[in-house]
Amino acid sequence: MRSTTLVIMAAGIGSRFGQGIKQLTSFGPSGEIIMDYSIYDAMEAGFDRVVFVIRRSMLEDFKAVIGDRIAGRVPVSYAFQEMEDLPIGYAVPEGRTKPWGTGQAILACRDIVKEPFAVINADDYYGKDAFRKVHDHLLSVDWEGQGKYRFCMAGFVLKNTLSENGGVTRGLCRLNEAHVLTEICETRNIVKTEDGAAVERADGSVDKLDPETLVSMNFWGFTPDFIDELAGGFECFLGNLAGKETTAEYLLPTIVDGLLKEDRVDLTVLQSNDRWFGVTYQEDVPYVKQAFAGLVERGVYPGKLFA
Repeated sequence: MRSTTLVIMAAGIGSRFGQGIKQLTSFGPSGEIIMDYSIYDAMEAGFDRVVFVIRRSMLEDFKAVIGDRIAGRVPVSYAFQEMEDLPIGYAVPEGRTKPWGTGQAILACRDIVKEPFAVINADDYYGKDAFRKVHDHLLSVDWEGQGKYRFCMAGFVLKNTLSENGGVTRGLCRLNEAHVLTEICETRNIVKTEDGAAVERADGSVDKLDPETLVSMNFWGFTPDFIDELAGGFECFLGNLAGKETTAEYLLPTIVDGLLKEDRVDLTVLQSNDRWFGVTYQEDVPYVKQAFAGLVERGVYPGKLFA
């Protein structure tokens, strides 16, 4: 049977709400962090291996927090995302302080991942349904020699992904009749409203959104040939920074959207009705802890994972 890998992007963990790796928040009743639940769900769905993408400087702390514990239950590998990991002929621009985004994070796996793989964020909870659907799609997809990429994405219902504590950025999905993705519209400052959701514009105007719209939460299913695509695209990206050398990011939604516009990929959206949650703001922490407590109380998870 074909093997599958889960890639967890964790190089930027802690930066979103002002904490570092040593201060990773425990959310579960027995001290579990969000990644514990994602890995538990991935193993239950049938994924064979976990690859953590981290900064090399995080390695010892990361192993102490989660890596060594997980390695006793599933094969674990590490890929290192570094700002200096650039194609020959390129150097880090003066003033650049952070790596180059999620596209570079997956490119860091080029010598490690050779099989179909899923990609998730380290600090997002996705629920069981998405892992099952993406895993099964990766097992079934016929991708070699097809002429077009064959990818998938877990699509979440917008109303299930909003924060009570401020605006969020979401990739709004446009689908055709076959439920194949045609466009991802990265949309900033989406807020929860009394009747659903809306975008708050800088000029003070508000645009209502359908709360049932599917959105991308950076949960992808890729085939290994995508990594070669990322290598060529990254060099092109670096050659066209033009004044954005210190801030530009090579991002998976933008890369995939480009492939869609060029008609080079068929991307199936697999709808999950599970509630997504994560920590965008420090104020989100109590809600997330309460949400995990509820999942344990309802029997979705044991009180102690990996007991």
